[in-house]
Amino acid sequence: MPDTAAPGRAFEEIAEAFAFLDDWEDRYRHVIELGRTLAPLPAELRVPATKVAGCASQVWIHPAVEGTGPAARFDFRGDSDAMIVRGLIAILHALYAGRTVAEVAGLDAAAALGRLRLAEHLSSQRSNGLRAMVGRIRDHARAAAAG
Repeated sequence: MPDTAAPGRAFEEIAEAFAFLDDWEDRYRHVIELGRTLAPLPAELRVPATKVAGCASQVWIHPAVEGTGPAARFDFRGDSDAMIVRGLIAILHALYAGRTVAEVAGLDAAAALGRLRLAEHLSSQRSNGLRAMVGRIRDHARAAAAG
């Protein structure tokens, strides 16, 4: 599990880095670099139950929840066959990891991600896939909060 003392701090660092990147090509490269930091998802976790529907690329999200009820801490592992999508997974991990499942379920991901100004440069398929990943993460968090 991630450090729970400062959930969301990694996302703030990403947002600060994006604020200094003037053009989309620099942001795009940074997203890919973030994707390279992800550990590959083991083959045994690349199963239909972890696959995210609605993504143009192959995407898998495997949740990990520590504790029970709304105060349980959320984390996940994810992977994709596309480097840009791996980067988006890394950004989502930075946004959600270490938060309580109640926080994850209630977080306005669109507003947080809007700070990075990604949507204006992602294809409609990538934007739909990003929404599908956020939806899957929130569904896992809601289910964990409900017990």
